[in-house]
Amino acid sequence: MSDTFDTLRVGIVGLGVGRAHLRAYQQIPGIEIVAVADADPARLEEFGAANNIPNLYEDYKPLVARDDLDIVNVCTPNVLHAPVAIAALESGKHVLCEKPLASTLTDAEAMVATAARTGRALDVTFNHRQRADVQALKAYIDQGGLGRIYHAKAWWLRRNGIPGLGSWFTKKAMAGGGPLIDLGVHMLDMALYLMGEPRALAVSGAVYAELGPRGRGGSGMQKQLVGAGYEVEDLASAFIRLEGNAALLLETSWATYRANNDEFGVTLYGTEGGAEIRVVNYVQGDTLMFYTDVAGIPVDIQPHLGKGEGHLASIRRFVDILRSGDWSILNGREGLVRTRIIDACYRSAVEGREIIL
Repeated sequence: MSDTFDTLRVGIVGLGVGRAHLRAYQQIPGIEIVAVADADPARLEEFGAANNIPNLYEDYKPLVARDDLDIVNVCTPNVLHAPVAIAALESGKHVLCEKPLASTLTDAEAMVATAARTGRALDVTFNHRQRADVQALKAYIDQGGLGRIYHAKAWWLRRNGIPGLGSWFTKKAMAGGGPLIDLGVHMLDMALYLMGEPRALAVSGAVYAELGPRGRGGSGMQKQLVGAGYEVEDLASAFIRLEGNAALLLETSWATYRANNDEFGVTLYGTEGGAEIRVVNYVQGDTLMFYTDVAGIPVDIQPHLGKGEGHLASIRRFVDILRSGDWSILNGREGLVRTRIIDACYRSAVEGREIIL
């Protein structure tokens, strides 16, 4: 392993979303996929053969122990994010982890502490912030187009979108939660990123499990079954107080009796203008609207945008920062902030009170 990074050698753990990571790495010059690990031997063999990857493991431990890797990509169920990442960091690798950073706040804090102690990079893949509409809105905000943003709403709502009834996604111990930690973390990240990372002061949350426990709301997605129980929420909402007298409303669901679609977005209210991103069924075009005044007349402006790069942009950024030689900003703290807020949402729901951060 070398810190010059002319060629970066990568190991990927987990071949669910890990396949999207591989496709991204394959588009970046100077990357070599050395090894992959997955608990499903059939999928592992098929994937390795299709992508000419020489080293295949059913257990992540021997992959992490290799001395010829620069990066370990963690794409496992949430409960394994911390053990895989910590083992990789302690063996000298840089780590790029799928969202969320971890399934629990304790694990997330341990990951960040290990990255600091070992001097290795730790980052979380928030691929939706790389959408073209999000990047265009961020540029407009940074130029002062909205003024001071004082209120925001962010949501990701599905009618029937539980990702595999009885899969690891619906197991509290394996996932850490339901749509709040799965989808809500994306929207929390998007809102905080656009707002300039204001500090969260207090959180009040509510969670519901009305459809999943009755076998309703399944998406039909095929996930590895680990049992038949449903142990997490299918709808969550939160009111988050932010510094500067700002606030964020967050709402997320896997299954709710609403419009029959899959919709996410963010609405921002500023002192000089407003904006909204609304994405229905993952459409890429005509999703962003600016609200402003022209000559004292209310005007809605819809820019025409292309498609963002998603995982490719996230992974290219990670690689470029490593190659710069200074990866101090890749410390996992943004992921930790999101985990801390989500943890407070769940605690607030259980305790029936506002949680002060």
